[in-house]
Amino acid sequence: MEQNRPGLIMCVCTGKCPGFSKMDIWDFINRVRVELPVEYGFIHPQLCEEDGDRFLADMLKGKRKMIVAGCAPNMQKKMFRDAFAAAGMDITTDLVAIDIRDMTTDEAVEKVSAALNGMKEKAP
Repeated sequence: MEQNRPGLIMCVCTGKCPGFSKMDIWDFINRVRVELPVEYGFIHPQLCEEDGDRFLADMLKGKRKMIVAGCAPNMQKKMFRDAFAAAGMDITTDLVAIDIRDMTTDEAVEKVSAALNGMKEKAP
């Protein structure tokens, strides 16, 4: 059975984080959706808040591997571990957390592309 393509959620830390000032977030998410092999791309204003928890829980019901582009990977793993556990997923293998702060749009797209290539290499 062919493995589903991962989903991508971009967390923009309320849109006020200076770490995203070099990037056009709309161009980034559209390029990822159209140019890269992801099932979907979403922007969420703040995944670490209550509505972010609910959004992530709904997204994980599909048991799809997830790339979250936003803040530091170690912070993402702390914030999202309960949601992944509740969905019966392993955060160490089912989440690819990448930090795209302080990057240009092109740099961020390249980082997502590299993460996707890394996922292919690890696939059985």
